[in-house]
Amino acid sequence: MLRRIADQLYWAARYLERAQWRARLVDVNYHLNLEVPPRAADPWEPLLGITGEREPFAQRYAHADEASVVDFFTFDRSNSSSIRSCVEAARTNLSALRNIISSEMWLQMNELYLDSRGWSPKLLASEGFSTFFTDLRNHFYSITGIIRSTMPRDLSYDFLEIGTMLERADNVARLLDVKYHYLLPRLEDIGGPSDGRQWAAVLRSASALEAFRKLYGYSISVDRVVEILLFDPNFPRSARFSAERLASAIERVAAQGASHIAHQLVSDSLLALLRTGSASQAISEGLHEFLLKVEQECSNISNSLYSEYMALG
Repeated sequence: MLRRIADQLYWAARYLERAQWRARLVDVNYHLNLEVPPRAADPWEPLLGITGEREPFAQRYAHADEASVVDFFTFDRSNSSSIRSCVEAARTNLSALRNIISSEMWLQMNELYLDSRGWSPKLLASEGFSTFFTDLRNHFYSITGIIRSTMPRDLSYDFLEIGTMLERADNVARLLDVKYHYLLPRLEDIGGPSDGRQWAAVLRSASALEAFRKLYGYSISVDRVVEILLFDPNFPRSARFSAERLASAIERVAAQGASHIAHQLVSDSLLALLRTGSASQAISEGLHEFLLKVEQECSNISNSLYSEYMALG
């Protein structure tokens, strides 16, 4: 496969996953602030910590209030990782690959892109948060389903899988890292109704609340949240599940005759870290440090993949 094609597939997948992730963050945070009294003067500010965008946000906005953060995350074209920018970038990458992806995938991607051209704060206000983000979520689910149902399991599919799973593992680590420290300071709330709703919101941000309840019931504790989001091998948005799928896709790519450096990196580092770890161990030894390792391994894998399969010249 040409490096250019691999690069476009990989980044289209990462942008789509990033857009879907950010849409859930905004939607969940909005409803959480309606249900639970905010713990800080700027309850939208932690979202900037999750995505690591406090500095670029501060360059363009005076305060991290609802209107500013929602605009930055959803509509702002000057933010290369806003939902709108991610949709546009994914569509640009896929437009050159219409002979590779299915026609159904292109039509759904193009429909989402055309919808995004009409997005605005005014439209969001008129439709309401629930309607706007439910429609957006359904767009993403449709694209994911079409990819799963219409794409042959070849190298093209593998690079889409690699981009999706690498972005997913990195995002869940960032979510836990910021939310864990944001929610802990109010020790008097631990185990109370407010604490439970906060951690339920973390689970909803990863579409994990129902899966959590099936596994653990309705009693939410920090260690169980960390366990399902980081170490559960069966939940499709956990870091471990993502790393398993990522490793399998890289192994299939490597089997085509390319170097095995990237595959060894993911199997020996990220995957080993998540297969042998546990929530209790990570928390007792320092969850922040553990999550930084996960994020660093994701960055290492991304750099290695680029060098091996996507760099030109």
